Amino acid sequence: MTRDAADIGRGLAPARPTRAIAAGERIHVIGVGGAAASGAAILAAGAGAIVTGCDSSGPSPYADAVTRAGIVIAGGHAVGHVLGPDGPLVDRVAVTKALTSVDPDHPELEAARRAGVPLEPIQQVIADAAATLAPRLIGVTGTHGKSTTTGWVLHQLVEAGRDPSGFVGALLPTTLSGTGTPATARLGSGSEFVVEADEYAGNFDPYRPVIGAVVTVEWDHPDVFADEAAVVAVLESWIRRFEQARETAVLVANVGDRGVRRLVERLSDWPGRLTTVELVEGVIDAPRPPFATAIGPARQLVARILSSDPGGADLLIGGIAQPGPMSARIDLSGDHMAANGLVALGVALEVGVPPEQAVRSLATFGGVGRRLELKGDVGGVVVLDDYGHHPTAIEATLRAVRQRYPGRPIWAIYEPLTYHRTAAMLDSFATALSTADHVAIVDIWAVRDLDTTTVSAADLAAATEAKGTAAVATGTPEQTAERLARLVAPGDVVLVMGGGRSYVVSERLVDALGRVGRGG
Repeated sequence: MTRDAADIGRGLAPARPTRAIAAGERIHVIGVGGAAASGAAILAAGAGAIVTGCDSSGPSPYADAVTRAGIVIAGGHAVGHVLGPDGPLVDRVAVTKALTSVDPDHPELEAARRAGVPLEPIQQVIADAAATLAPRLIGVTGTHGKSTTTGWVLHQLVEAGRDPSGFVGALLPTTLSGTGTPATARLGSGSEFVVEADEYAGNFDPYRPVIGAVVTVEWDHPDVFADEAAVVAVLESWIRRFEQARETAVLVANVGDRGVRRLVERLSDWPGRLTTVELVEGVIDAPRPPFATAIGPARQLVARILSSDPGGADLLIGGIAQPGPMSARIDLSGDHMAANGLVALGVALEVGVPPEQAVRSLATFGGVGRRLELKGDVGGVVVLDDYGHHPTAIEATLRAVRQRYPGRPIWAIYEPLTYHRTAAMLDSFATALSTADHVAIVDIWAVRDLDTTTVSAADLAAATEAKGTAAVATGTPEQTAERLARLVAPGDVVLVMGGGRSYVVSERLVDALGRVGRGG
C-alpha cells in the first residue's frame, strides 16, 4: 500500500519558491546527524544562519562535519530546543520526512506548531541555501547513481576552477568538501550549486535547476510509488518545472537506461534543451534514435568501454565538440560507474567546462563515501563498504567487486533498508545476492516503517539459499561483525551493503579481524 507525499510529510509546509537565508536567521535542524540534515545545517550556517541541531540516534559518520562548522549537536530531543520561557528560540525548524512519516506529532514538532514556527523539510533549507550562495542550480536525480554523479560533477567543476557549492547524500572526501573532514556539503564561492535531488515523497520539489540530470529510473520506494510508471510520472512533473520550463533549461539524460529512455520519450514537447548520453557496445558514430524536445534535436554523447581492468575502464567518447572521438579513463570499477561518469561529463560540458578539461578530470575522481569504499585489508581479507540497498544496485556492485578482485571469493553482507522494500522485492534481492559466493543478512533497518512484521532477515536468507547460495541471518551489525570475523579466510573479499547502520559492520569487522589474529 502506498502513501502520498503529503501523508509522509504530514505537518510540514509544502515546497515553496526559494528565498535567500537572512543573516542571523535562527534555524533548528532535527535529526542533524543524518546525511541530508547534516548537509542542510552546514549549508545554512555557511549562508549566514544561526543553526542549532539535535539527534537521538547516537554516533553518526556525518556529525564531525557539523561540529566543525560550529554547530552544537544536542543529544536527544526536547521542547526546549524550540521554545523558551519567553517564546520561540528559532525562526524555523527543518526535519527529515523519515521522522514525520512515523511520528508527525513528535514533541518538538508540536511545540513549533503551537508557537507558529514554520516546519519545513530539510530539502527546503538546502534549496534556500543554494539560492543564497550561488545563482545557478544544477540538480542530479535518479534511482541509482545520483550521489556518485553529483559528486563527480562537483569534482569536475572544482578541477575547472569554478569553486562550486553543493550537497551530496554521501560523504565527499575532505579534498572535495573543503570542510577539513568528509562532509555531505561543500561551500564555495562560484556561481554553481550542485544538488543531489532525491525523488522520494517530494523531496526534490523545492529545487528548480537550470541544468538537470537523470542517471537511472527504476521502481523503488514501494511505500510511495506503485510501479515504475509512477516514478517516471513524478520525474516528468519535476523536469517540467525546471526554471518554469524556460528555453534556457537543460536536461542531461542517460538514455542507455531503459527507464530514462521512457522518461525522455514523454518530453518531446518540453521547451528546454536535451543532451543525451549513452554507453554502447558497437561503433560510437552509428545513427542513434532521434530524441528531441520542442526546440530541436538532442545533443548526443556516446561512449564505448574499450577495456576494463581491476582499477577501472578506458573509454572512447563521441559527440564532444572536437574533430573526432576522445579517449578517457575512469578509475572506478563497474560499467555503471562509467555511465555515471558520462552523465557527469554531459553536465560539465553544459556548464561550460572546456572539453579537454572535462574529459581529463573524469580520471581524477575517486568516488564518494560508501561506494565500494575500502575500509581495510586485514590478514588478506578485504573489507568494502557500500550503500547499495536495491536489487539492481546490489547486482551491479557485486559485478564491480569481481572486476576489481578477480577470482577471489566474495561475501555479500546486506542490511535490508526498510521492511516494505524488502517484502516487495524479496525475490529480486535474493537473485541479486545469490551472485556472491557467501551471503549474510543483517537485521532489517526499519527507518520509516510503520509495520515491521511483513518480512524478516531470515526470510531473505532463506530466499537467497533457495537460489543456490549459502546465506544466513546474522543479527545486529555488531553481532554480524563478530560472527564474520570467525568465518572469513585470507583471500576473501567482504562487501558490506545497506543504508542504515551497515557501516558499523565494516568498521567493526576490520577491528574484529585484528583481534582474532588476522592482523599480522
